[in-house]
Amino acid sequence: MDTESTYSGYSHYSGRSRGSHRHGERSRDRHKSRSKDSRSEKSVTINTLPAEPLLGDSSLRGEKVQDDNWGETTTAVTGTSEHSLSQEDIVRITKDLEDSVGLDCRRYVTRSIAVILGLLVFFTPLAFLVLPHILWPDKQQRCETACEGLVISVAFKLLILLLAVWALFFRPARAGLPRVFVFRILLAVLVLLFVTSYWLFYSVRILHSQDPDYKDIVQYAVSLVDALLFIHYLAVVLLELRQLQPCYSVCVTRATDGETRHYNLGQLSIQRAALAVIEHYYCDFPIHNPALLSASKSRAAKHLAGLKVYNVDGPGNNASAGIAQSQSRAMIAAAARRRDTSHNELYYEEAEHERRVRKRRARLVVAVEEAFTHIKRMQEEEPKKAPGDVMDPREAAQAIFPSMARALQKYLRTTKQQHCHSMESIQQHLAFCITNKLTPKAFLEGYLTPGPTLQYGKDHWLGRRWTLISEASVTSGLKDGSVFLLKCVDFCLVVTSRKIPYVQMSEEYIDPKSHKFVLRLQSETSV
Repeated sequence: MDTESTYSGYSHYSGRSRGSHRHGERSRDRHKSRSKDSRSEKSVTINTLPAEPLLGDSSLRGEKVQDDNWGETTTAVTGTSEHSLSQEDIVRITKDLEDSVGLDCRRYVTRSIAVILGLLVFFTPLAFLVLPHILWPDKQQRCETACEGLVISVAFKLLILLLAVWALFFRPARAGLPRVFVFRILLAVLVLLFVTSYWLFYSVRILHSQDPDYKDIVQYAVSLVDALLFIHYLAVVLLELRQLQPCYSVCVTRATDGETRHYNLGQLSIQRAALAVIEHYYCDFPIHNPALLSASKSRAAKHLAGLKVYNVDGPGNNASAGIAQSQSRAMIAAAARRRDTSHNELYYEEAEHERRVRKRRARLVVAVEEAFTHIKRMQEEEPKKAPGDVMDPREAAQAIFPSMARALQKYLRTTKQQHCHSMESIQQHLAFCITNKLTPKAFLEGYLTPGPTLQYGKDHWLGRRWTLISEASVTSGLKDGSVFLLKCVDFCLVVTSRKIPYVQMSEEYIDPKSHKFVLRLQSETSV
C-alpha cells in the first residue's frame, strides 16, 4: 500500500515535472519566436529595400500585371482590391516625385533662359533702329533710298534668323541629360557677350553723342544681324555637322542575356553617346524578357538542391567555426562531380523545350489560318448581307479571337511571352491586320519572333529612367577604350568604344594592253 502510494506519488510528481518542463520549453520557444519576430521586424525596419527591385521581383511583378488565363475564358471579373504600402514604398515614391519635379524645373528654367536670350537677340537690332526716333527725332537726317534698302534687309535677315533659331534650338527635347551641353553653353555665352558689347558701343558712340546720321545707325544694326547669322552658322556646325562623320565604333552589350549590337558614332560627349545608344536600343534590341533568365537560375538551384551536408561530429564540437567553410567546400566539390553529367540534362531539357515550342507553334499557325479563312469567307458574304449586319474590323476581331486564343496563350506561355502581350493588345493587332488585309503570317510575326521594345505597349518603355555610370566626366568626349554603363531597373547596357582606324589606300595602275593575248591553234589534231 505504501509502495503503491509512493509509486503513484512519484508518477504524479514526475508527470508534474514533465508538464512543467514542457510548459517551460513552450514558453522558451514562444520567447524565441517572439525574439526572432522582433529581430526580423527590426531588420526589415533598418535594412530598407533597395530603390531598384531585383530581377526576380521585376519578373514576378511583370507576370502579375495581367491574368495568364485570358485564353481560357473571356469573362470579366470586377471587384474591389486593397493595396498596402510600406514605408520603403512611400520613401521611394517621394524620391521619384522629387526627382521628377527637379528635372521639370531644370527643363523649364533652361527653356526660359533660352527664350529670354532669343528675345534679347531679336529685339536688339529693332531697338537700335527705333531709339533714335524716340530720343532725338529733330536731329535725325532723312533716310534715303540706300538707307531704306538697308532697313528692308535688316527685316528679312531678322525673319530668317528667327526661323533658323526656332528650327535649331526650339525642338522638342528628346531626353533629360545629367549635365549641360557644353557647346550650347559656349554659344549662349558668346551671343550674350556679343550683344552686350554691341549695346556698350551703341550707348557710348550713338546714344551719348546723338548721332544724326541715320544711315550709319542702320548699317550698325545690319552688322549686328550679319554677325548673329554667322554665329548661327557656327552653331549648326558645332551641334549638327560635327557629329555626322563616324569616328568611333561602340559595342553595346546587354548584361543579362549578352545581346550585342555595334554602332558607328561621331565626335560626341559621353552623355550624348549614351543618348544615341538608348535610341538605337529601343529600335534594334529585342525586348528584355526576365522570364527567360529564370530558367537557368532554377536549373542551377535544382542541381544544388539535391546536395546535403551532414555534421557527424555533432553541434557541440568546438570546431563549429569551420563548419560553414567545410560545407561550402563540400558543396563545390559535389557540384564539380555532378558537372560531368549536367550537360546531358541540359541537352534533353532544351530538346524537350524546342519540341514543345514547335508543337505549340504548329497548332497556333493552324488556328490563325483557320480564323483568317473564316474572315475571308465573311468578307465575301458581306455584299449579300443587310447594312445593319455588316461588322467592322473591331467586331470581327472579337468574333474570331476565341478560336485562336487558347493556342496563342499556350504558345506565349511556353515561350515566356505572356507578360508582353495582353488580350486587348492582341485584339487591336488583329483588328489592324483585318483592316489592312494582312496575311496570317504577318499577324503571327509579332508573336513568333521577339521584336524591339517600341513595338510593345508603352508600359514596357514609357517613362523608363536610365542611369549613366562612367569613370570619366560625362561631358568629355568619347575616346578609344572608353567604357560606360547604362543602368535600368532590371538590366544594364555595357558600352565600349573603339576608334575607327585610319585607312591608307594606294593606287595600282594596270595597263589595258596587258589583258590582250594571242591564241594559237595547231592545224594537226591527235586522232
